Amino acid sequence: MTLRPFEEVVNEHGPMVTRVCRALLPASEVDDAWSETFLAALRAYPRLRPNSNVAGWLATIAHRKAIDILRDRRPAASEVPDLPVVDPDLADLALGPALAELPEKQRAAVVYRYLADLSYRDVAALLSCTEAAARRSAADGVAKLRRLHKEGVF
Repeated sequence: MTLRPFEEVVNEHGPMVTRVCRALLPASEVDDAWSETFLAALRAYPRLRPNSNVAGWLATIAHRKAIDILRDRRPAASEVPDLPVVDPDLADLALGPALAELPEKQRAAVVYRYLADLSYRDVAALLSCTEAAARRSAADGVAKLRRLHKEGVF
């Protein structure tokens, strides 16, 4: 089995990578993170196994590129959190301010599960936790989002 043309991968998964980048970075950094994600993916794509989970692979690259961009903006890398605060001014993501209210692990689980549409297994791998813990973090995050919605935060 051969790999699909990379252009098809970009067309299929580009919107998901954009959603992940928007949830992790200020709006001014999203295009750079998206481009860097696909440049890195293009370089590694020939070595990707044909049965690989491409969406999970790209979400991982996007997450790492977002962290790299944030580290480049700050003087000390040790001060950069693993998952940055969501930019509350995301015009096309009404959940932006509410996502910023979630604890780090819940925010990551919600972003990866529902914005990137990754399986709980993939979310667990990205968060270095068990699948059950990823489910719990996502469920707790969604429950808090519902409460925030009732309170009129978004």
